[in-house]
Amino acid sequence: MPTQEAIRYEVRDHIAWLTLNRPEKKNAINYAMRKEVQEAYIDIKHNTEVWAAIITAEGDVFCSGKDILETPPEEDGSVMSNDELYLFLRHIYKPIICAINGPCLAQGGGFALNSDIVIMSERASIGWPQVKRGISTVSGSIMCAQDIPWAQAMGYLMRGKFIPAEECLRFGIANEVVLHEDLLPAAERFAREILESAPVAVQAVKEAARRSQDIPFESRIFIARDVANRVLHTEDAKEGILAFREKRPPVWKGK
Repeated sequence: MPTQEAIRYEVRDHIAWLTLNRPEKKNAINYAMRKEVQEAYIDIKHNTEVWAAIITAEGDVFCSGKDILETPPEEDGSVMSNDELYLFLRHIYKPIICAINGPCLAQGGGFALNSDIVIMSERASIGWPQVKRGISTVSGSIMCAQDIPWAQAMGYLMRGKFIPAEECLRFGIANEVVLHEDLLPAAERFAREILESAPVAVQAVKEAARRSQDIPFESRIFIARDVANRVLHTEDAKEGILAFREKRPPVWKGK
């Protein structure tokens, strides 16, 4: 289990809950948070008891981005950079749900746009205000500009404006916008609905989708077929077919 100074992390009923926990600093990402998020990501990826994960935050702000006031310790390469965390999260093939409770800014946007499902509080927004401080953005340029129409992305990024929750829903980068008090129940409901399906099959869907992005269609077919064939030999696949024949709910093992 990860150390828990800047986050809270627990696993309950096959769902990992990762909560950013520096509300007094607007959940700015410092060295300790990067280290603990990395440890949590590794557990989510390799813990066979984890079938889905929910990322959320304590306080009124989901994440204000990098803690630019911190003087971090000298790094030895053992803790991933924010960019490396983006890549690692993107290649965890278990479903990742981001429950955004408030403003989600700069590097915080990397949590949202690298997740599979995004549930937003009515009070939430996503934005990259770096240009207001004379600096550029990584996650905004490579994620936001790819995920929403170009003109809209440039309009927000070049002015450092925040995208309100309802606009995120309209652009397709959020699945639901809910009342603030309903945020975590909505995220858990979504996770429970996913867990009704076979974990290995769900992970296979994501793996094939991720690995086949930005490559020719012919190559996508080979990747998807390879992953699908692998799933056919799992215990969950056998259980799913047997349960269908016996007209009963399946009992998944995640194997």
